[in-house]
Amino acid sequence: MQRLKATPLARTVAETATDVWNDSCAVDELEYAIANGAVGATANPTIVVDNWKKDPAQWSDRVRTLAVEQPAWSERELAWAIVEEMSVRGSRLLLPAFQAHEGRQGRLSIQTNPTNFRSVRGMVEQGLRFTELAPNVIVKFPATAAGIAAIEEATARGISINATVSFSVAQAVAAAESVERGLVRRERDGLPTATMGPVITIMVGRLEDWLRVLTERDGIIAHPAALPWSGVAIFKRAYDLFKERGFRARLLAAAIRHHLHWSEFIGGDVIVTLPSVWQRRFNASEAEIRPRMQDVVEPWIVDELRGHFADFERAYEPDGLSVAEFDTFGPSVRTLRQFIGSYHELLHVVSQALLPNPDVSRA
Repeated sequence: MQRLKATPLARTVAETATDVWNDSCAVDELEYAIANGAVGATANPTIVVDNWKKDPAQWSDRVRTLAVEQPAWSERELAWAIVEEMSVRGSRLLLPAFQAHEGRQGRLSIQTNPTNFRSVRGMVEQGLRFTELAPNVIVKFPATAAGIAAIEEATARGISINATVSFSVAQAVAAAESVERGLVRRERDGLPTATMGPVITIMVGRLEDWLRVLTERDGIIAHPAALPWSGVAIFKRAYDLFKERGFRARLLAAAIRHHLHWSEFIGGDVIVTLPSVWQRRFNASEAEIRPRMQDVVEPWIVDELRGHFADFERAYEPDGLSVAEFDTFGPSVRTLRQFIGSYHELLHVVSQALLPNPDVSRA
């Protein structure tokens, strides 16, 4: 087995209950991450497009090869073949951890088509397809109204889920409850659940991003020290509720913007997914590795955020959003638009790869 480096991230995983994932399925980044303690990775349309842009010649050639092998495939089918291929490459690197920890670690997370965020059937069918790619795949479903329903059905059908497009305590709790309903259905039918690894993401940085948008849009004057704690406060409140209610899904912190989105979660039985650039920054730092998950966010910070941002209040309170409101919550709309935009960009680069380069000199 590969010897881990004694870096801050490797120590986080080795010395506490906290796991670290690589926020990309890029093989070179994942190799570095695993060498520094990472036990999981993720893929979504934005990540896939970013990976494509790092080596456009390779992926353009691959699309053209696939198009020859499968002449009836549309750009959509070719695009998803690329998503799956990138994901499978990453999953192979994580398979040893998956086997060693019986499914608790070593997962590669793949996101369903973001344009299906209103289709339970579309999401579940694609999730079933993804589970055929590798034994350690975990499937991302958005915490939208349809996504919550899809999470239960997918879980009942044996899919380990990762709830994404999630920014609030209410979304995290609803997704966890949906997982529990799905697990109970499986257990009632005599089907196994012990090796499933459901995860509920809270995109802590994107919640903070949204509050900064509101600050500029509405001319809000809040204490500048409070905003970096907004996602931390949401995540810690959700964590306490998960423990109190005995949910079997683990929380995952995503959309890292600064060190609080890692350091404040150390010690919790949670996952933090980090882009490679942040892994390298943290590993080059002299950060103190000590449990902070149980440290409360200063009450004045929570009060400051509540007093200035109605959307923070909605995100912080367990009943601050109804399931019907998930799709129209500001951070959800903003993130879905970005994910759908990245998906359309992926379709565009696939189409461009299929077309011959024009001879400009003869135009």
